[in-house]
Amino acid sequence: MADRAGLADAPGLTRLPALTLTVLLALLAACSPSLDWRQVRPEGWGLVAAWPCRPSTQVRQVTLAGSAVAMSLMVCSAGPHSFAIASADMADPARVGPALAALGEAARINVQGVVESERAAAVTGMTPQPAARWWQLRGQLADGQPVREQVLVFAHGMRVFQATLVGPVAAESLGKTFFDAIELPP
Repeated sequence: MADRAGLADAPGLTRLPALTLTVLLALLAACSPSLDWRQVRPEGWGLVAAWPCRPSTQVRQVTLAGSAVAMSLMVCSAGPHSFAIASADMADPARVGPALAALGEAARINVQGVVESERAAAVTGMTPQPAARWWQLRGQLADGQPVREQVLVFAHGMRVFQATLVGPVAAESLGKTFFDAIELPP
């Protein structure tokens, strides 16, 4: 697929109004095989999410907020970006807030990240929780490559979630599509 600069320089395309060119580029990006958005409802999570690729699932035992829990992880990669949602049932309401804080801190440490922005989480159907947050981080991978990470931690009852988008560049539009599509229907 031609890059955007190449399209703008193509004969005849320079005469298209800016809005038409923007719509054309958006349609081309939406049709890209690396961004094949689909709606997924992980069994037992009570969550609906849109993924730009087919996620794989794994489960592992972890210690979270002082409790051994089974953490389920769905993850996929589209182009240079990785998308993931992890979930665990804390079984004790007193552990939900500390678990959310631990999930956020683990994400930051994982990329040796610096917080660029932070706000309260807003997920349709989530249980209100002061520790539910969204962060945008700048950091690096273990091999020293620079990376950007967006992290969202929230809860529904005693189930905690961590949604993450990681890539070499800030991906606000991908993050908006990914995070805004997460909901906990009634």
